[in-house]
Amino acid sequence: MKRFLSILLENESGSLSRVVGLFSQRGYNIESLNVAPTEDPSISKMTVQTIGNEKVIAQIEKQLKKNINVLNVFEIKKKKHLQKEIILIKININNTEKEEILEIIKIFQGKIILKKNICNIIQLSETHENINKFLKLIEKKTNILELTRSGIISITKLK
Repeated sequence: MKRFLSILLENESGSLSRVVGLFSQRGYNIESLNVAPTEDPSISKMTVQTIGNEKVIAQIEKQLKKNINVLNVFEIKKKKHLQKEIILIKININNTEKEEILEIIKIFQGKIILKKNICNIIQLSETHENINKFLKLIEKKTNILELTRSGIISITKLK
């Protein structure tokens, strides 16, 4: 089962590698990883997607809390958090499929951020699941020339 962890850690050299090392040493795979500074530049927030049951996640949390650079770690529950991922995708939009492709982009609230001739770069901010749906639809209409995904980010919902 896919699980998400939020980790606050000191923004110091080696902090990220120690956390990632913990996963690899114990044979846990990281499906998605996003790390960025918080409002406090001395602290970074790491969002990790991994696979495991309750016991595995509890063990990961326990091990992470022992890491000197880790300030806090908790499992992200979807009901209490918003999760998004950003994707940049480069595709060709030719005249024969143009209207259908533009409609798909509109449905998913994406936008064309750069265009040169028929080559377009699209930006989309959505849930992981919706980005996968978007990609399946786009792949039916045109070839994907290049894409990059940010990894999942999250924030607690408003109360």
